[in-house]
Amino acid sequence: MEFETHEDAYLFYKDYAKSVGFGTAKLSSRRSRASKEFIDAKFSCIRYGSKQQSDDAINPRASPKIGCKASMHVKRRPDGKWYVYSFVKEHNHELLPEQAHYFRSHRNTELVKSTDTRLRRKKNSPLTDCKHLSAYNDLDFIDGYMRNQHDKGRRLVLDTGDAEILLEFLMRMQEENPKFFFAVDFSEDHLLRNVFWVDAKGIEDYKSFSDVVSFETSYFVSKYKVPIVLFVGVNHHVQPVLLGCGLLADDTVYTYVWLMQSWLVAMGGQKPKVMLTDQNNAIKAAIAAVLPETRHCYCLWHVLDRLPRNLDYWSMWQDTFMKKLFKCIYMSWSEEEFDRRWLKLIDKFHLRDVQWMRSLYEERKFWAPTFMRGITFAGLSTRCRSESVNSLFDRYVHAETSLKEFLEGYGLMLEDRYEEEAKADFDAWHEAPELKSPSPFEKQMLLVYSHEIFRKFQLEVLGAAACHLTRESEEGTTYSVKDFDDDQKYLVDWDEFKSDIYCSCRSFEYKGYLCRHAIVVLQMSGVFTIPINYVLQRWTNAARNRHQISGNLELVQSNIRRFNDLCRRAIILGEEGSLSQESYDIAMFAMKEAFKQCAVKITTIEHPVRCEEAAIQAGHPVQEENQYGSTSNQIGPEANIHAGNVPWQAETRREKRSSLSNTSKKAKHVAQSETGGEGSQEGFQHVAAPRQSQVVLAGQFHNTMPGGHDQCESRNKPGRFNEAF
Repeated sequence: MEFETHEDAYLFYKDYAKSVGFGTAKLSSRRSRASKEFIDAKFSCIRYGSKQQSDDAINPRASPKIGCKASMHVKRRPDGKWYVYSFVKEHNHELLPEQAHYFRSHRNTELVKSTDTRLRRKKNSPLTDCKHLSAYNDLDFIDGYMRNQHDKGRRLVLDTGDAEILLEFLMRMQEENPKFFFAVDFSEDHLLRNVFWVDAKGIEDYKSFSDVVSFETSYFVSKYKVPIVLFVGVNHHVQPVLLGCGLLADDTVYTYVWLMQSWLVAMGGQKPKVMLTDQNNAIKAAIAAVLPETRHCYCLWHVLDRLPRNLDYWSMWQDTFMKKLFKCIYMSWSEEEFDRRWLKLIDKFHLRDVQWMRSLYEERKFWAPTFMRGITFAGLSTRCRSESVNSLFDRYVHAETSLKEFLEGYGLMLEDRYEEEAKADFDAWHEAPELKSPSPFEKQMLLVYSHEIFRKFQLEVLGAAACHLTRESEEGTTYSVKDFDDDQKYLVDWDEFKSDIYCSCRSFEYKGYLCRHAIVVLQMSGVFTIPINYVLQRWTNAARNRHQISGNLELVQSNIRRFNDLCRRAIILGEEGSLSQESYDIAMFAMKEAFKQCAVKITTIEHPVRCEEAAIQAGHPVQEENQYGSTSNQIGPEANIHAGNVPWQAETRREKRSSLSNTSKKAKHVAQSETGGEGSQEGFQHVAAPRQSQVVLAGQFHNTMPGGHDQCESRNKPGRFNEAF
């Protein structure tokens, strides 16, 4: 192999290094004493050699050099051509081809000038189809933002000893639960810069409540002592769920991109439908880069909170201005009407030359309610912070809270969240809300909605009595509804053919359930059930169910009744089974056998054709189902477990047989001798839900060290129960 110049040789070595996954450096070169031309050059891995440093160095700098021998030595022939004199291929460290663009030698410092180029890069990337690592594919196009000469001084501002406390906390949390995820970002000078972590419960919660996520930066922007940012969601009990925490060094595009990428990897590459943030250009650019398919919106209270800081003479006309502004924001039926009222507003108060007002109008599709049709915020976008679920974290974070105090309170914060959710689940199993009217809407949603959402919806049903409806036109489908409760008039558009209803109060968009104005229109139109497309699964008692609710809400109600009944009975079984080792063994054996039987049943329901073929091949006839969903003959413990030949079920059963084999031997003997395999005086059956894999990122990046080892871990979701005692 020959090269025209030693620079060509180095470019070749760089391309090779990038494809393999290591950074490069020009180790040495030598000129001829006679001609003064280069005659010798050596290129190496950046980890080549060892760092030489004085023992009395005041501020010793960390070095990537760890004694790697990988290198390429080239020499110049008399004819001017360069050839490879020696080549060492082996490295003494891990190679990172997917993260090679992090290395200084492989960075492209020029900004990519168009979105098309970004898309081409993404399309051509060999990792595009990889679910868990594709989150890091698009980092290269923002290198111009990410890495510049000023980047070297950025570091996470912490008190003395806080870095050690933080890293010990992260390692301890992961030791306690291997599904705990964390990532650490170091500067080029090997200083701690950004940190992200999320606990296993947050990862699991995100699977059910990924429709809308709020990125909370209030503590960071307000210069709290702990530069904390939070990813926050909301569960079906209208309780906040913590989906991740970050400690940030600065407010730059690079920082937010790194954070969003780390969070996305932790969540298995599943992108949210809606992301709510503060009005911030760096965050806006980061979300556009990392989450291009996500609808990015500004939280309404963030926008309104900036008004006094951005408008002069605010106090002189505050009341009048806010009245006009609220009319423009909340009462504009169409986009054209919003534009007309906005222009009238800024002319009246002479705000055309205010840059912030201009930018607010230019970004109106990010925050104005008029432009939010077709999405829902699940209560996370409110008029003021006190109404937001994010404010519930204020009790744990204060302006002077130290990092040590925050980490000590982090466990308490999680415990409080888990305790509140457990209590709400318990109430859902043991109590039913009280009906307060004969309304068919109220009866319809009684067992469908969670208690908290049902109470809120119940107020809307009762409030419909205070609404008076008139048709805007004889031919049209738009109605005017006078609400005597707040003395306001609202417009409601109802398309009966499409079962599409839209109210100018935008309750569904902001809260996730229909308002009283929509309910009274449905009543007057002869419709006495809520259309299924306006019943969000995230607000139902089946929010964590792996199956999407269908158009038959009666089926959902039946499932929830069975689920609640079995949960109550499971608690009783737990109390009785824990009284002695013998009763515990009996209960465990009964649950294990019921689990296997119900797994076969679910397989038959979800894959009837394959299961029938597998059962016939194995010599087991397929049982006919009766009207209650059970088979005519009892499936015994010896039933063909591989029916259907479904891989995830086979793996789940192998794992469970392996993990329970030792503990179940005694249980099987006791149960067969004393109970005949029933486990109690009444039958107990448990249905297994399909496992859902979770991958924790393994590779270490240059400047990035995610927590966790390379492993795929599976977990069974909470199952449903098919048969009552």
